[in-house]
Amino acid sequence: MDDAVVPPGTVHPKPNPAKKWFLYILFGLIFVTGLIIAAYYISHTEKTGVTVIRMEGTMVTGRESDADTIGSEVVGGELRDAADDPMIEAIVLRVNSPGGTPAAAEEIIRDLDYARSKKPVVVSMGDLATSAAYYVSVHADKIYANPDTFTAGVGVIWTFSDISRFNENEGYNISVIKSGSKKDMGSTSRPISNEEQAYAQKIVNESFENFINDVITHRPIARSEIDDGRVIRGADAVNLNIVDEIGNLNDAINGAKKIAESRH
Repeated sequence: MDDAVVPPGTVHPKPNPAKKWFLYILFGLIFVTGLIIAAYYISHTEKTGVTVIRMEGTMVTGRESDADTIGSEVVGGELRDAADDPMIEAIVLRVNSPGGTPAAAEEIIRDLDYARSKKPVVVSMGDLATSAAYYVSVHADKIYANPDTFTAGVGVIWTFSDISRFNENEGYNISVIKSGSKKDMGSTSRPISNEEQAYAQKIVNESFENFINDVITHRPIARSEIDDGRVIRGADAVNLNIVDEIGNLNDAINGAKKIAESRH
């Protein structure tokens, strides 16, 4: 058989050593990077899947956030972001707050309920979680507190100040032109009338009923144990079903993880 003859003009491409080594290095880097990522997630399994959101300071509506105040939009936004994040399996809400306005609590509760519809939400109480902060906390799947955490304080308060005698003694006069008899209700320049006091009490009572009924709906608590508005130590709060367990932030994280695992 005759040897094959290469047709005139045919050129065999020569292999490019530099390109070949570049591909080897590229695939090698991809492989090593994959191993590093896999090793990281395997070694950090105990720490992934749970995020901590902090609600610290007096609660108000809006985006306020400083050492003393926390806004409902800040906490609510973080709760919703965590709820929608597929990499997060559970949420721990770290609460260290004396409470705040009922409206702020109600806004945060709506966002907490949204988060809880998608994944577990656990509360970890710090120094205190009283009044409106407890109002929010009862909507979580589970509540952890320290033995000396101050919690509960279920109630509504509206304070009026009257410096009219001081103004009179100092010769300071205030004239008020108003469209309705209660338009300047709460002004420090005069005491509130009996009619205004009754009206204020009505508002407080209605807000309180909404608050306490929500609490006893979400927690197996006897109304008589909390309707006087007192704060309660964490160690005593466990016995009254105000909180579920004694534990710190790490205990709450582990508890949230277990709830998430039980739902898979």
